[in-house]
Amino acid sequence: MARVLITGFWICAITLLSCYGAVKWGAGLKIAKQEEYLEGLEYRKVRAVNVPVIAEGAVQGYVIANLVFTADARTLRSLSVPIETFFIDETFRQIYSDEKLDFRRLSKYDVPTLLASIKRKVNERMGAEIVKDVLVENFNFVNKSDIRS
Repeated sequence: MARVLITGFWICAITLLSCYGAVKWGAGLKIAKQEEYLEGLEYRKVRAVNVPVIAEGAVQGYVIANLVFTADARTLRSLSVPIETFFIDETFRQIYSDEKLDFRRLSKYDVPTLLASIKRKVNERMGAEIVKDVLVENFNFVNKSDIRS
């Protein structure tokens, strides 16, 4: 009986000492600091923006723009407000107020300037360099006569 008790105490002592040693000396064996993962850019497609074209006191048609923007993925997740809302609003404002965009007298339109302006304005409104690039997916004009009632 005494032999069983001594063996039990011996097992308990070895277990406690090994746990103590693992905690004490095992703390220095931490995993090396991992390099920060570069998440890269994320592409976000925004819903179509319909902008009325008003001339001669009436709606002549609509510009339909489908745009995509790129931004840092980590930054997008950390934003407290959805950037898509600001992006759509700024796209509408830029197209609606552009005097050079006249579909009655078609000419080559400076799309890169429009896209750069949208990018700059959205970043100004957000207070940081969030939008990295703006891409055109679709940019059309639909005449009022082509729209079904």
